[in-house]
Amino acid sequence: MPTMRLVIARCSVDYAGRLTAHLPSAPRLILVKADGSVSVHADDRAYKPLNWMSPPCTLKEGDGSVWTVINKAGEKLIITMEEVLHDSSHELGIDPGLIKDGVEAHLQELLADRIETLGDGYTLIRREYPTAIGPVDILCRDADGATVAVEIKRRGEIDGVEQLTRYLELLNRDPHLAPVRGVFAAQEIKPQARVLATDRGMHCVVLDYEALRGIEDDKLKLF
Repeated sequence: MPTMRLVIARCSVDYAGRLTAHLPSAPRLILVKADGSVSVHADDRAYKPLNWMSPPCTLKEGDGSVWTVINKAGEKLIITMEEVLHDSSHELGIDPGLIKDGVEAHLQELLADRIETLGDGYTLIRREYPTAIGPVDILCRDADGATVAVEIKRRGEIDGVEQLTRYLELLNRDPHLAPVRGVFAAQEIKPQARVLATDRGMHCVVLDYEALRGIEDDKLKLF
């Protein structure tokens, strides 16, 4: 399995390509990632490297004191080592990715759990209702028993309205569900999206994530 290599060394760095750049000798962190990229970091700037070479590129270590990194365009990053303080490699494995608090999946879960947020008398049919072009976030019924399709976004923009429009076209072909109307729900709805949604007969709902979480917390209390 490809590994991540971490080298801490006193070194100088020269870049030769569309322009030239030079980093004078200083202690630095050099990362050689499993994707082949090489980046040189100082103890500041947060995540941003001082210089780097994106993949695909090749690393040649010469006699051990000079690294030459070359990309497919022929650009070179030359790292001259004066003193290596640390050199280790680690297998990080497959990263599960960033899970953000408040993403659409969690909004969907919260809203489905408290579907009456959309109005008195609403009842849930199911989350992730399948269609030929993908699942509808929430399918439910209003107080009158009419079917409602809900599309949930963190930020409601025109593409979200278009997506809900396509779902409604398919759902309204099903005689067991029709007529189906749409609700476009988001933490923030852009003015253009609101105008388009309203023009197409959809209801817009702004979701207060903190309030939904508060409702969730209250539900767990026994007294």
